[in-house]
Amino acid sequence: MTSYISHTTVDCTDAYTLSKWWEKVLDYRENPEDPNLPGHEECPIFSKNGGHTVLFIEVPEKKQVKNRIHFDLRPTEGTRDEELARLLSLGATEVQDLRNPDGTGWVTLADPEGNEFCILRKD
Repeated sequence: MTSYISHTTVDCTDAYTLSKWWEKVLDYRENPEDPNLPGHEECPIFSKNGGHTVLFIEVPEKKQVKNRIHFDLRPTEGTRDEELARLLSLGATEVQDLRNPDGTGWVTLADPEGNEFCILRKD
């Protein structure tokens, strides 16, 4: 017997706002038959092919320490540095720059609520 991952859950203080932010980052969509609205405590977003769901759930506590699990993102178009610029323009903040002169490495960012994620170079 095994299990599968149903969805990835992100604890947050404002599920609606954070789900809207991540929709832009990932090019995900909400369910048009059950849209996310301001004040909803649970806001799911879905990949275009329906293969992955991210669920934002409001919790009373603010983020306090480094995430133990996080997203590693790769750009679907353009370079890592172009995607980094796009994410920063959307409101991400840079946490740590671990890019190497040979083009390897990554940049650790934080979303508007401080949840860390990384941007890697394109495949």
